Amino acid sequence: QGQLVESGGGLVQSGGSLRLSCARPGSTFRTYAMGWYRQTPGKQRELVAAINPDGSTNYADFVKGRFIISRDNAKNMAYLQMSSLKPEDTAVYFCYSNWGRDLTWGQGTQVTVSS
Repeated sequence: QGQLVESGGGLVQSGGSLRLSCARPGSTFRTYAMGWYRQTPGKQRELVAAINPDGSTNYADFVKGRFIISRDNAKNMAYLQMSSLKPEDTAVYFCYSNWGRDLTWGQGTQVTVSS
């Protein structure tokens, strides 16, 4: 329990779409906030989007209107639907789950957007 499994990264052309998925096994998924950060070489990890247990969401300004985060508590899954992708969205995307002091990271998935 507690490990996150990410999937869905890849290579896409500018303007294209990708969906990232994050699975968190266990019976307490619905109590965790879920989200994604991203990181590029030489830069700090930055928040992309987050979704709370009550379904409220938070987005970085640079993805508002393009990305949608969602969760399916019945499947223990979180999703990040990314649309209108830009070359500057190229990064490793890390899923996380958080409840109190319990913070767990996924292994990261590469998203590459070609111009």
